[in-house]
Amino acid sequence: MNEQEVVALFEETDALRNGHFELRSGLHSDRFFQCALVLQHPRKTARLCEALIARAPGAVPDVVIAPALGGVTVGYEVGRQYGARAIFAEKDEGRLVLRRGFTIEPGERVVIAEDVITRGGRVREIIDIVEQLGGTITGILVLVDRSGGKASFAYPLHSLLQSTPVTWEPETCPLCREGAPLEHPGS
Repeated sequence: MNEQEVVALFEETDALRNGHFELRSGLHSDRFFQCALVLQHPRKTARLCEALIARAPGAVPDVVIAPALGGVTVGYEVGRQYGARAIFAEKDEGRLVLRRGFTIEPGERVVIAEDVITRGGRVREIIDIVEQLGGTITGILVLVDRSGGKASFAYPLHSLLQSTPVTWEPETCPLCREGAPLEHPGS
């Protein structure tokens, strides 16, 4: 699956949106990837994850871990296609933790899955969890890398789509000055 096919799937499901958005970081942008809108379609999700896995041939894991909420569907489908366990970390008192009896055994090969990264903060939290438990990270798989190449990790990062977002601090946002309605789409 090439970049144009990925963008077409996002556009046909309205998952790639144009407008005036406040990102989780507090920055404003004129584009937003609402991956949930494409991920609500299981066959499209399977195609995207199959293409993502193809970009990371050496990443074969025992377990796939994703941050809740956005990464859960991607993590589950990536795990299904690898034939690996699929678990997720969720927020507890403001930070990601493993709950529900999920664990990673020392030496287990681990792939981190996520829908979108901008700065990579949630992926860094997952890396900390995996390293603390003694897992071996074999790759980080994300549908959309919005970092413009700025998100950097000590492990291989694979994405289907790379984007350099146009963002502004709220006080310098031209869309705010124009009076464009601001959307708070969530993460």
